[in-house]
Amino acid sequence: MIKPTPNPPEIPETSPYESPDSKKLHEAAERALDHHFKPRVSRPKRLGGLFALCPNADAEALMANASEDLLSISAIAANLADDLDGPRRSMALGLSRMADGVRLMVEGTLDHIEFREYQAKP
Repeated sequence: MIKPTPNPPEIPETSPYESPDSKKLHEAAERALDHHFKPRVSRPKRLGGLFALCPNADAEALMANASEDLLSISAIAANLADDLDGPRRSMALGLSRMADGVRLMVEGTLDHIEFREYQAKP
């Protein structure tokens, strides 16, 4: 009996490691599949945030630094207000005044801390 279609050619089983080129191709395919389909490793969460304070930081030093930072913010906003007009100038001046007000509260707290330390000394 004659078949209407010829037999397919016999192809020997090939290994992906048969030649150096096929090995490289197989490794590249594995890396690509791992990149897209392998579960991602979760990183351990760090304690604290982007900014963290030393646990033994002195409250007075922290308040002094906060006061200096607020003074800088106020100066930046006031300087910015010089280059602006209208409502934007009012906003910049408002930010400067708010920073000044908070700075006064911080300095008042510093004075209170110093006063308590002065009274506590025998």
